[in-house]
Amino acid sequence: MNLGGLQKLEGKNIRANGFRDSLSASKPQAMFHPVAELDNNLVDAWSELAGQASEPNIFYEQWFLRPALERLDHHHDLRLFLLWAGEPRHSQLLGLLPISPESRFGRWPVPHVQNWLHHNCFLGTPLVRKGCEQLFWEQMLKALDNGEWPGFLHINGMTIGGSLDQALRSVCSEQKRRCDLVHSAARALLQSDQDAETYYSETVRGKKRKELRRQAKRLDELGEITFSLHRDAKGLDQWIDEFLQLEQQGWKGHGGSALDSSEETGGFFRDALIGAAAAGQLERHDIRLEGTALAMLVNFHSNRGSFSFKTAFDESFSRFSPGVLLQLENLKILENPSIAWMDSCAAEGHPMIDSLWSGRRHIGRFSIELKGVSRRAIFRGLRLGEDLMAQIKGREVFDPTEV
Repeated sequence: MNLGGLQKLEGKNIRANGFRDSLSASKPQAMFHPVAELDNNLVDAWSELAGQASEPNIFYEQWFLRPALERLDHHHDLRLFLLWAGEPRHSQLLGLLPISPESRFGRWPVPHVQNWLHHNCFLGTPLVRKGCEQLFWEQMLKALDNGEWPGFLHINGMTIGGSLDQALRSVCSEQKRRCDLVHSAARALLQSDQDAETYYSETVRGKKRKELRRQAKRLDELGEITFSLHRDAKGLDQWIDEFLQLEQQGWKGHGGSALDSSEETGGFFRDALIGAAAAGQLERHDIRLEGTALAMLVNFHSNRGSFSFKTAFDESFSRFSPGVLLQLENLKILENPSIAWMDSCAAEGHPMIDSLWSGRRHIGRFSIELKGVSRRAIFRGLRLGEDLMAQIKGREVFDPTEV
């Protein structure tokens, strides 16, 4: 290593050590904050934390999580686990995770504590400041051990192989505490140094590209086709109305799972998009025929990451694949130097997005042992039962970190 590189490395180490020393001197404080008692001071610290997060997660940012807490059902004792650098509200916020006690684990009546997810929350990775990953888990596990929380800790929907996963496993190993990856799934991820056109030609097979060209040509024969990209709040209310109506007209609306099928989820969606726009983190795409929306797409950005949140399309035009054509426009995110990757937020094996995006992001569920004789008995009994069921069904949890 040359002298310049060594000086940079030493400077980085000095800054990191100085940060750790300052944390040690100020004595970080952990607390479980009632979700009904949020105020502007906390929201400001929360927003600042999100901007410095080790792993971006828009689903736990304040403009997304607050509307969910206000609009959607949750356990009455749901709390925000907060880790402060020093005195709460008068120091930097180092980490945040919504958690609540649960009486059931899947089909089994097993008490435990779990991070909060809802049907429109597709990632459960905590918001933790860069460099504080290990400290976060140490303080959280200590607080849970010393509290009245039941059973064990279950973290649902965390990125496998990321800095938070690595820190959790390291802390548990040091403390001789079991931390088991109990489920994993791989979903489509868009990440490449290639431009959109090159990526498309090398990822999507020729026969599929030919069919999409044919569909685009046939659609163009029906009238003027326009693609639009919006990154501000101009016309946002009307755009949201169109999106909700478009989704409601399709299979989700018929099945009762569309956002506008209930006042709560429709209101949550509207509040989240308005909040994202105010934070400068919203991106909207649409494809229109003579001004009428055929497909619409919502993306959220956070630091160098992006999340493809929701899409809706007019099913009467399904023979033209307007949703796929819109996703081809979305590939241009590869040419945005401020974005390094986009999470599809889609289920594993999704037939549409998996054929367009070649990357995969592994998401897992982790069960972590808490201290105490009864807690340990609950955890180990459950894990023994899960292992036996997995053997009977011939299933094995895939851990990409072991490949």
